[in-house]
Parts: sequence; structure tokens; C-alpha cells
Amino acid sequence: MAQVQLKALAKTFEGGIQAVRDFSLDIADKEFVVLVGPSGCGKSTTLRCIAGLEEITEGEIFIGGRLVNDVPPKDRDIAMVFQNYALYPHMNVYKNLSFGLELRKMKKDQIQKRVHEAAQILDIEHLLERKPKALSGGQRQRVAVGRAIVRKPAVFLFDEPLSNLDAKLRVQMRTEISKLHQALQATIVYVTHDQVEAMTMGTRIVVMKDGLIQQVSDPLTLYDYPNNKFVAGFIGSPPMNFIDAIVVKDGSNYVIKTSTFKITIPKSKNDLVKNYEGKKVTFGFRPEDLIDESIVKDKEGRLIKAKVEVIEPLGSEIFLYLSAGGDNFVARVPHQYRTELGKEIGFAMDLDKTHLFDLETEEIIF
Repeated sequence: MAQVQLKALAKTFEGGIQAVRDFSLDIADKEFVVLVGPSGCGKSTTLRCIAGLEEITEGEIFIGGRLVNDVPPKDRDIAMVFQNYALYPHMNVYKNLSFGLELRKMKKDQIQKRVHEAAQILDIEHLLERKPKALSGGQRQRVAVGRAIVRKPAVFLFDEPLSNLDAKLRVQMRTEISKLHQALQATIVYVTHDQVEAMTMGTRIVVMKDGLIQQVSDPLTLYDYPNNKFVAGFIGSPPMNFIDAIVVKDGSNYVIKTSTFKITIPKSKNDLVKNYEGKKVTFGFRPEDLIDESIVKDKEGRLIKAKVEVIEPLGSEIFLYLSAGGDNFVARVPHQYRTELGKEIGFAMDLDKTHLFDLETEEIIF
């Protein structure tokens, strides 16, 4: 397999639309990197630039140490799996898998060996004589992946390959692709708009917005230590709660004051917020970091009272949609938790897991 290096990559379309800006990233050999972000953030364009399907405006692309800016797609030693499968409808599964190898004038016995190896890995050997119209969505996706595997490329590129599948099948295929990565020890660049897909599959995640990289890190670091408000709100389901607040001094403590409650900032973070005294900020906390007050002894400086507006039971857990004055937020509680609509309940906040963001730059303060 191979390392992929992107240096100051940029792509501008006609009309001056900047799809990708100053994108620099080193992808190690055998790494599984996921590009994630909302629609229009430039993730698929970046992938197509790596594949050679889009001509870059600026920057350099290296695959396996070789500069490929002017190398056509067929000679970049990559294989791409598309969202729409892109299977040949008139060919059976075997021919779909073997066609690219036949075009390369590979020997018949080698083709047969590679096709059966890929079919075995993907558990589609019993489908080799069927045509795409006789396959389910999941089976078609496996064939599309198999067509990439038989080529034994240096790099696999996946462009939202699971978006056409139903929810249950997406979960199954996520697992299958992760297992495939382990089996092939392949370098994979994977694009998705689904942050759950990104968190469960990638060894590293690249969060994008408006053509720019917002943060690159492993899944848990992204979740616990986001660089800015965008990353904090995009990663996590339900997303992080955000509330407008102001930082005020209360004796030797700094306090986050909202329209309805006050939260004491841990003294260890005083140096981080002292320059924000009297200024408006954004207060952020995860739904699971609200703890039922009845099981907390030390509540001082971290208690919130809120009214239950909506209850969403999900089997293993419950989401409570709450309001406190003009502030709305979500709490994630265990499935055995019991309450009722309209009731006022109390939560103690896990102060070590709260975040503060600059109101103007949206960069993290702590």
C-alpha cells in the first residue's frame, strides 16, 4: 500500500467557487482516514482530486512518494468506490469484477484467482452469476467494493459508499468495511457526511467546513477536545448543547452566568478565562454530562433546574429535551430514569467536561 500526501491543495471552480482551500494532510501507509463534514464542505471534491477526477487549482498530491498532479486516474494506482455503485447492468457479478483486469490484459487464470479471492472476502461467491438487478443494495455495494479489491491498488478511495443503504444495512456494512481494512492492511480515504460513520470507522478523522480543515484527530480526541464550536457541534449525537453566557467574577471564582443559572468555573481554568471577564461567550456541554441531582452530593456551583418539554425513549437510554428560561438543551439519561412532561427536574453538571467558546471566533477557550 502507500502513503498519501496532500500539500496546500486548492480547488476553485468556474465562477470563483472555492471548494477546497489550503488543504494539507499526510496519510500514513495502511491508515484509515475519514473526511467528514456537511454537504458542500469540499470533502468529495478533495477525494476526486486525489483520484485525478478533478484537476487541482493549486498544491501537490503525492501517492507512494510519487507526485501525481499530472498523472491520469488510471495510472495513480488507486481504486474508487462510488455512492451509486457504478456497476455494469448488462454484466454478471463475475464480469463486473473481472472487467477492469481484462482491460489491463491480465492472464485469465490470474483474473480468476483475484475474482474468487475478492468474492470470498466479501462473501459473494454465490452471487457471481447474477446480474446487478437481481442483487440487493447491500450486495451491490459488496460487488462495488470487490471491484476495487481485485485491482490490489495502493490506495482505496470511498465516496459516501453507504448513503444509499437502509439504517440496519449501513451499520452492518460499516463493520464489514472496518474488517476489510484490517484484512487487507490497506490505505483507505473515506468520505462521509455521517459523523457516526466517521467516529466508528476512522483511525483519524478530518473535519471539514467551507473547504477548510477544522481539526484532524482520532475519534475520542475530537469528541472530548474539539478545537472550535463547529467541531464540538458536528461530532456527537445528539450534538453538544450551546448556551449564550457571560463570564463574571464572584469572589475568587469565575462564574458562567446564563439567563437562568450560574455555573462555577473550576479554579484550574481561571487563567484561561480571566481575559473574558464581563464578556459574552458560548457555554457548551454534552447531553451525557448532566447528572441527576439526586445521586450527586456536591451540587454547589453546578446545579441546573429545567422543565421537561419532550421525552424520547430509545430503549437503552432516554433523551430529555429541557428548557430553563429561554435556554433549551438535551440530557441523555439511563433507560430506567423516570419523569413526566412539564415537571421541573435538577441536574448537576460535570464541570471537568464543560467547554467555553469565544463568541466571535468560535475558537475554544477551554
